[in-house]
Amino acid sequence: MQAFHDFIIWLNGYLWGPPILVLLFGTHLFLTFRLRFIQRYVGLGIKLSFKKDTSGEGDVSQFGALTTALAATIGTGNIVGVATAVTLGGPGAVLWMWLTGVFGISTKYSEALLAVKYRVKTSDGTMLGGPMYALEKGLKMKWLAVLFCIFTAIASFGIGNMTQANSISALAGNTLNLSPYITGVMMTILVGIVIIGGIKSIARVCEKLVPFMAICYVIGCLIILALNANYIVPAIALIVKSAFTPHAAGGGFIGATVLMATRYGIARGMFSNESGLGSAPIAAAAAQTKNPIRQALVSATGTFWDTVVICLMTGLVLVTTIMKYPNISEGLNGAEVTNAAFSQIPVIGPIVLTVGLFTFVYSTILGWSYYGERGVEYLFGKKGIKPYRILFTLGVFVGATASLPLVWDFSDAANALMAIPNLVALLLLSGVIVKETKEYLWEHNLDKDGPLINDETRAK
Repeated sequence: MQAFHDFIIWLNGYLWGPPILVLLFGTHLFLTFRLRFIQRYVGLGIKLSFKKDTSGEGDVSQFGALTTALAATIGTGNIVGVATAVTLGGPGAVLWMWLTGVFGISTKYSEALLAVKYRVKTSDGTMLGGPMYALEKGLKMKWLAVLFCIFTAIASFGIGNMTQANSISALAGNTLNLSPYITGVMMTILVGIVIIGGIKSIARVCEKLVPFMAICYVIGCLIILALNANYIVPAIALIVKSAFTPHAAGGGFIGATVLMATRYGIARGMFSNESGLGSAPIAAAAAQTKNPIRQALVSATGTFWDTVVICLMTGLVLVTTIMKYPNISEGLNGAEVTNAAFSQIPVIGPIVLTVGLFTFVYSTILGWSYYGERGVEYLFGKKGIKPYRILFTLGVFVGATASLPLVWDFSDAANALMAIPNLVALLLLSGVIVKETKEYLWEHNLDKDGPLINDETRAK
C-alpha cells in the first residue's frame, strides 16, 4: 500500500507539473479570447439563474441544475482547499486560485454549452449529457469518452465522497467532540435517503440548501474581515507580490516559490470550481432550457460564485488572520487553519464553520453522486445505477472513519485524469462553441430574459 501511495505521489507530481497547468490555464485563456471575454455576460447569467425556462426539454430547472453543480463545487475546496493552497503555496496561491476562477468562467460556459448541445434523451425521457457525449457525438472518440467515465466514477469516490466525509468528521471531532463513527452513520443515512430519488430529489435539496449555506458562510467571512480590517490592504499587496516573486518564510507563512504558488493555486482552484474538470456539465445537461446558450450562461455563474467570490473571501480571511496572529497556524493544516481563523468570532465562530462545512460537504456528496452515477450508466447502462448508489453510500462511512492521506492524493490524480479528455473536447470543439454562441447570442438582440431564440426559430 505504501508503494502504491508513493506511486500516486509521483504521478501527481507529473500530472500537476507545468504541462497540465499550462493546458488547463491555457484553455481558460484560449476560450476567454475566442469567446470575446464571455465573462461580461455573468450578470445576465445570474438573472437567468432565477428564471424558469419551462418551454425547453429537461429534467430539472436551470436553477436546479446550477445549484446541483454548485453543491458539488462549494465544499471542502472553499475551506480545506484554500487553506491547503495557502499553507503549501504561500499567500500568492490565493491570486492564482482567483485568476483560475475569473478565466475559468469561459471554460465552464463552454462545457455546459457542449453538454446541452450533445445531450441525449433515454427511453424513459431522462436527459443525459456531459463530456462523454461531446466526445462520442461531436468528435467520434468513444474510447476517450469511456476513459472519461471511468475517471469520473473513480473521482466520485475520492473528491466527491470520502475526502468530503473525512473533512467533516475531523472537524466535528475537534469542535463538537463527536465520534467519527457517529458522524459517519449520520452522513451515510442522510446521503442514502436523497440519492435514491435521483437528480430530481438531489436538485430539490440543493435548491434549498446551497443558497442558505453560502449566505451563512459569507456572513461569517465578512465578520472576520471586519475584525481584521487593518490587514486587508496589506494582505492584498502580499498576495499579489507573492504570486510573482518567491516568498520567504516568516510572518506565519512558510517559504514558497512562484511555481509552488502557481501549482497549488491552480490545482486547488480547479478542485474548488471544477472548471475544466468536466463534472458540472453533467448536471447542466439535465436542465430545462430552449437552447444551449441559456444554460451555458447560467452554469458559468457557478465558477463566479464559487471562486471569484467565496474562495477569494476565504483566502483573505486566512491571510489577514495569519498576518494578525503569525503563530495561529503553527502545527495546523487544512480545515484546522480555517477553524482557527473562525475562532476569532467568540463562541459561535467554530460552530458556524462546522455547520457550514457540514452543509458544504453534504451537498458536495449529493452532487458528485449524480456525476458518478451518470459515468457508471454510460459504461454499464441502467443496471449499474443501483450497485453504484449502494457502494457510494457505504463510501461515506468509510471516509468518515478512516485516515485518508492516500485518498486525498488519489483525488488530485483522478481530477487531472478527468480533466485531460474534457480539455481535449473543449479545444477540438471550440469552433462549435464559437458558432453556437454567435448564432444564439451575438447575432440576436438580447432582452431582459436573455437569448430567447430556440432551435425552431433558428431553423426558419
